[in-house]
Amino acid sequence: MNTTFDNPLLVVSYNAEVRTALVENLEQCGADGIPCESFLQAEDVAREVVCRGILVDLQSIIKAKGDEKQIACSLTGFYPTFRVRAFGSMVVPMAMPGDTKQGSSLSDFLDNSCASFIPRKLRKHRRRDIILAVLLGNREGERAFMLNLSWGGAFIVDAHPERFAINGELEIVLPGFGLKTFVTVRHIVMWGEDRAPGIGVSFNYPDENLEAVLTSIIRQNKDCDRDRMIAR
Repeated sequence: MNTTFDNPLLVVSYNAEVRTALVENLEQCGADGIPCESFLQAEDVAREVVCRGILVDLQSIIKAKGDEKQIACSLTGFYPTFRVRAFGSMVVPMAMPGDTKQGSSLSDFLDNSCASFIPRKLRKHRRRDIILAVLLGNREGERAFMLNLSWGGAFIVDAHPERFAINGELEIVLPGFGLKTFVTVRHIVMWGEDRAPGIGVSFNYPDENLEAVLTSIIRQNKDCDRDRMIAR
């Protein structure tokens, strides 16, 4: 099987020659790679670009320290990951202790792990379990509540989410803060899916009032509040 992808993979190595070799190997398999000289750069790219997986130099994972190590763990936990060593133009699969078995080749990894993964971006900000009262529509609107909140949006619990549409705009009010703002519906969880039903929304028009309210609730600088897993 020779799969061609519309979405790129992140290619991470601290070594420029290795990055070039990895990108060239991907191209030979019909896939595009975005070369990243650090895991932080890869994280920045993944927050803006819809990606399908990661091709990473094992030596770079071993050398990663501090934030770089945490980001490496977060990225490899989020995306399908193929760890390799590059010897010139040749790429050799390399597994780490405790990893599930990797594919035997880069093409196998692309055809199996990457082909079955839904391409996506990283969430830009950490989702926090914060419950807040919400009115849908206006101050006399329907009562609801947020189940979680981030700088980018929230999940609003609603027993009849089928009445909303993806990409539909909605006005909400946070009565405890006297804040009215507009959001866009990004995903819908239907009632009966054995999890809280409702809508995931993003904030449409960040302004000083919204920023002030989110600052008082989240208590973390927006630029530093990234959605990362805990390093293992």
